[in-house]
Amino acid sequence: MPPDSDSEFEALLQFLYMAPIGLMQARMDGEILMVNPLCAQLLMPLSRDGDLSNLFVALEGLAPDLRHRVRGFDAVHGMVLEGLRLQIGGGEPGRKRAQILSLSLLKLDDDRVMAVISDVTASVERDLELSESKAWINSLISGIADYALMSLDERGCIRTWNASIDRITGFDLGATVGRSYAMFYPADGISDQRARDRLHEADLSGWSLDEGWRLRRDGSRFWGSCLIAPLHTTAHLHRSLDEASHAQTPAVPPREGRAYSLIIRDISIYREAREALRHAVYCDQLTGLPNRRAFFEAANLEVQRCSRTPQPLSLVMIDADHFKRVNDRYGHAAGDAVLRHLATAIEANFRTIDVMARIGGEEFVVLQPGATVDEALATATRLCASIAAQVCEIDGVPVQYTISAGVAAMDAGTDGIDALLKRADAALYRAKANGRNRAEHWPSDLAQAVAQPV
Repeated sequence: MPPDSDSEFEALLQFLYMAPIGLMQARMDGEILMVNPLCAQLLMPLSRDGDLSNLFVALEGLAPDLRHRVRGFDAVHGMVLEGLRLQIGGGEPGRKRAQILSLSLLKLDDDRVMAVISDVTASVERDLELSESKAWINSLISGIADYALMSLDERGCIRTWNASIDRITGFDLGATVGRSYAMFYPADGISDQRARDRLHEADLSGWSLDEGWRLRRDGSRFWGSCLIAPLHTTAHLHRSLDEASHAQTPAVPPREGRAYSLIIRDISIYREAREALRHAVYCDQLTGLPNRRAFFEAANLEVQRCSRTPQPLSLVMIDADHFKRVNDRYGHAAGDAVLRHLATAIEANFRTIDVMARIGGEEFVVLQPGATVDEALATATRLCASIAAQVCEIDGVPVQYTISAGVAAMDAGTDGIDALLKRADAALYRAKANGRNRAEHWPSDLAQAVAQPV
């Protein structure tokens, strides 16, 4: 190498070393070739054994589909992914926010990729506040002809009717007044408790907004947004909350005299674009299930609901038994097929309102609002039996595998979603220790195990 080239290379290395963002160069199989100090600082806590030699291994717990994404990128060079959000833990709402990293991956050539990693925790919070404000404004001022407006009483039952309801949903006066607004949701799309929770959320934050399938009177579905906002004064609510903050029990403000507005909009024409964006951000690319980021966002909401209105909340952690053997014997493509097979089985065995996600290499979780630990254990046991009885055929080769599951339920001693995950993980560890292909639940005698890494 000529002297000038040597100095240029030294300058480049110094630039990479001093860069205010995490930079890493790796081979296509993930082997790390070069990493700057900031990148190492961000990734080292994620390594289970302190080894930082492979990018895919280091990030497997946060982005288990990363290897799959790189392998599936066919271009000679280009951006494999940009600004992928990687959430570390669930945080504690109102007390401790979860750390979020941003990952961009650039394919340099057939042999190398460049990773750019940075901590975007603070900016994500600001973006979330901005997007919520935009959603509120958009629901009020756009699509003037495609909304249904009605008022609700303190129970969430419809008080008034107007022609806009008929125009959007086909329901008339007699079919709506006095009924819960849940009538506009598919049968498995919302529970009675969830419908009440949304009223509480509107009281506390000033509004509650969700998107999903809605029902018309003729049974057809449309993709709609549902915005609930309180019409009553919030002064008495704030006083109740202030008083309850010094009490031993959660605030349960009086519901008499409350009223809400409900706006349902038909946003079917935007569904494809919104779903594509949501899939890119919140879905695991290999299995199609929600990813870690989607899970923690949904899980923290459920934990907050549980703390406001005590109700059962259970979590099932699922892990494929001896998954490394599957990869070693049949190859990574077969391992990917097994994970997709497992994801399909999870969706078939759990409810629509359950929060299902892939959070690690062969690790899946399901959060079950309203389900007791016994109910969650029964479903997990049924899933284990279903998987054991099936044969996953991959390119004509039969592959049989089993799973283990750990179940835990939220109680007064569980401090947030991270603590609940640790309990379920301890129960999962016991299921594997007891022979695998089974489900175990977290009882008090596993308390010491939770405090230790498993």
